[in-house]
Amino acid sequence: MGLAVARVGFDLTPKIAHAKALKTDNTKKTTSICPYCALGCGIIVSTSQNGDGRVVNIEGDPEHIINQGTLCSKGASLAQLTENSLRVTEPLYRAPYSKTWQKVSWDWALMQIARRIKATREASFELKNDRNDAVNRTTAIASVGSAALDNEECWIYQALLRSLGLVYIEHQARI
Repeated sequence: MGLAVARVGFDLTPKIAHAKALKTDNTKKTTSICPYCALGCGIIVSTSQNGDGRVVNIEGDPEHIINQGTLCSKGASLAQLTENSLRVTEPLYRAPYSKTWQKVSWDWALMQIARRIKATREASFELKNDRNDAVNRTTAIASVGSAALDNEECWIYQALLRSLGLVYIEHQARI
């Protein structure tokens, strides 16, 4: 086979690679977990050391037990989460019937969310069902959780939702 390839003009002699500096040279490497699904693939995030903390590269962690350095197409595109000029980095609000979004502060946005959750819960909370059984629930609020949460964060999140009386609690890895 090698002779056949050599006869058509391919040079099979070994070559010495003259690599320039890698883009990950002089970066801080931090291990993390891919946020997309429930597999929990390991990633290595390389950030610049020049003071801006910019993400330079994201790749699969070859020492991780689950993915052993490989990433799916979504995981391989993780750098776009941080290095994307179209990424929304502050809260935006669109008033009812408005066609435009306006920038708001985090304090204002979080207060609005808290007020709306409280108002909806109070307006829809059921102490007892039709058979007079204690149910202590609201069916007017639902939650779709994130596979990016670890077990401890999931426990805290579930405890919060259950304490509010939520019944409809789902997880995005199942959808």
